[in-house]
Amino acid sequence: MILEIFPSSPDSRKIQKVADILNNGGIIVYPTDTVYSFGCSIRNKKAIEKLARLKDLKLKKANFSIVFFDLSQLSEYTRHISRPVYKILNKNLPGPFTFIVNASPQIPKLFDSNRKTIGIRIPENKIATELVFALGHPLVTTSVHDDDEILEYSTDPEIIAGKYERIVDVVINGGVGNNIASTVVDLSGDEIQIIRQGAGSLIL
Repeated sequence: MILEIFPSSPDSRKIQKVADILNNGGIIVYPTDTVYSFGCSIRNKKAIEKLARLKDLKLKKANFSIVFFDLSQLSEYTRHISRPVYKILNKNLPGPFTFIVNASPQIPKLFDSNRKTIGIRIPENKIATELVFALGHPLVTTSVHDDDEILEYSTDPEIIAGKYERIVDVVINGGVGNNIASTVVDLSGDEIQIIRQGAGSLIL
C-alpha cells in the first residue's frame, strides 16, 4: 500500500492507520529529515526479526536505531543520561542526528545480543514524530539503502514503492527525501566522537 501524507500537515487519520498497522506487526517505509527509512514497532519482536531479514542481516548483527517522539521517551531504553549529554541532545534534537548512548538492559533482549549502546533519533519531520506519538512508543528503524542506484540512498518514494511495496505493509509518500544520511555522534564514552559526518552540524 502507498499512502500519501503531507509532511507540513500530516492527516491524523492516515497517521493512525499506519500506527495501527505498526501495532499489528507491520513494516513501513517512511520519510525522516534525512533519508527514507524502514520502521517497525519496538514492542513487536517478530516485526524486528522480519526487519532484520528484509535487510539480509542476523538480528544480533543489525545496527538498528530507535526513533523517539521526544527526549522524555528515552528513559526506558537508555541508561541514565548525564546533564552534559542531555544538554547536547536538547540542543540538536529534533534534527538530522543519530546519537549513540548507553543502552538500558531492555536493548539486548530486543536484539538478541549483548549490545551496550543504542542509536537514538528524533527526526525533524512531522510524519515521523507524529507516527511515534500515535503509536505510543518508539520505532525501530534503519535506512532504505539501494545498492542499484548511483545515490547511496533512495530518495524518491515512488521508486522506493516500486521496489518494496510488495515486501512491506505501507510505503508513505511524504515527498522526495534527502540523499544525505544523519550525522552519527557517539556520546556513550568520556569523549564526544563524530562517527559519521552527515546532514547535521553538531552544536555543543
